[in-house]
Amino acid sequence: MTATTHPLPGPQQAPDTPRSLDPGRTRADHVFRHSVRTIAIAVLVIFGAIGAFLGYQAVPTLHHYGFRFFTERHWNPESNTVGILSAVAGTIEVAVIALAVAVPLALGTALFITEYAPARLRAACVAVVDLMAAVPSVIYGLWGYSLLKNEAYPVSRWLDQYLGFLPFFHVDGGNPGAAQWAQSRYTGSMFIAGLCVAMMVIPIACSVMRGVFAQAPLGEREAALALGSTRWGMIRTVVVPFGRGGIIGGTMLGLGRALGETVAVLLILAQADDLKIRVTEVGGTTISSLIANSFGDATSLQLEALLTAGFVLFLMTLAVNTAAAVIVSRSRSGATTEI
Repeated sequence: MTATTHPLPGPQQAPDTPRSLDPGRTRADHVFRHSVRTIAIAVLVIFGAIGAFLGYQAVPTLHHYGFRFFTERHWNPESNTVGILSAVAGTIEVAVIALAVAVPLALGTALFITEYAPARLRAACVAVVDLMAAVPSVIYGLWGYSLLKNEAYPVSRWLDQYLGFLPFFHVDGGNPGAAQWAQSRYTGSMFIAGLCVAMMVIPIACSVMRGVFAQAPLGEREAALALGSTRWGMIRTVVVPFGRGGIIGGTMLGLGRALGETVAVLLILAQADDLKIRVTEVGGTTISSLIANSFGDATSLQLEALLTAGFVLFLMTLAVNTAAAVIVSRSRSGATTEI
């Protein structure tokens, strides 16, 4: 018979589980991490509280006026006629005019700073653009009221005279060749207000575009130049396609800025609660200017209606800024860009 051998009992093997690694953060790191998290949560709570408050204040207005609040053109609380259709349309028109003027200028400025400006001039250009973003809106409003309002109405006359066959450039009852006293038909229009707002949109859009263009891969730039491309050819085939997400994101952030502008529009635009499609004609209104112009003398019911209008503007700007953040973050150019 052969003896059966049994293995000697050995030490028990420890289970194969991953070890927890200590990141080795210092006390200062922990304090900074928790402080930043607390601030971020506080910002979200405050932002949500503002939206919840405006939404709660909108309930009585919607219960009293119903869906007619969104379809009524006129704002006349004395006759119980309250609606924001004209204000919403005017807000969009002023924002579109501002973007039509600001986006090409912001795009050209961003490309000049990143691709053409000498190193000594580049820092000065960046500082000027950032300084434009820091100027208060009331300063732009005073500039628009004192200078732009008087200097821009000949452009409105020209648009009416040569492009008046388009409905939005035609001035009802206007005469481009009329005497000087009759030119008031072209002042205080949404077109001039949009030009002033464009000056505030340019630095915001330019900063986002410039930051994205500067991240264009150096290897792709050099490869395009090595294949015989010109400077403009390299920009057109490498920099601009890479920064497409930044262009869209900067444009939409500028749109969010234009939608909520109050002081400049209130100083320039002649308030008229009527639905206007003729942007070069005097008069018009936006949601923000309507709130600022009517808030002081509003009764309790009118105040709730104004807060409802503010809630609509809140949702519009929130949707635009959220879409801009999503577009930039999902694009190749915006993968490491903060907006």
